[in-house]
Amino acid sequence: MQQPDFKSPKLSRITITELMIPSYTNFGGKIHGGVILSLMDKVAYVCASRHARAYCVTASIDTVDFLESVEVGELVSLKASINYTGRSSMVVGIRVESENVKNNIAKHTNTSYFTMVAKDDRHQSMQVPGLILETEEEIRRFMESVKRKQLKQTMKIETQQIKTSFNLPEAIRLLQKERCVINRRD
Repeated sequence: MQQPDFKSPKLSRITITELMIPSYTNFGGKIHGGVILSLMDKVAYVCASRHARAYCVTASIDTVDFLESVEVGELVSLKASINYTGRSSMVVGIRVESENVKNNIAKHTNTSYFTMVAKDDRHQSMQVPGLILETEEEIRRFMESVKRKQLKQTMKIETQQIKTSFNLPEAIRLLQKERCVINRRD
């Protein structure tokens, strides 16, 4: 069966909701960040697989900022949508919200972007359907993904330049302006 060339993001949107239980807590009594990351990876997989109609793997995760803590007994909802498609990759935008059902208070706890790659039966990257952007929000999300991709590439190049043209005296001058102490033993 041939893949469609383009699909609307709304066809692959997904929300997963899970109750936070005591076994998910960290030493501080809050829900462990790793539990939230695992749930985010799960919802990214479901969203990407639904779009590609194929097995997908996580290629990268853009910044994950923990904005609010999550408590035992809260319901965590993870909302995912395809924001961008390349040839074989997709950027899945994920918004995490937790809800205290007793007092009806909801809070935004995380937003992140997972890059997922579709794989065929031979585990090779395969082409995914493009996007049919139907709303201003979908266009904005797509453009934000393009910009994040450009910034990521720029950062990769600049980091490589630091590695290839490292200058210790210059680095020491820069670091002295930061909150660090250099204690060399050579």
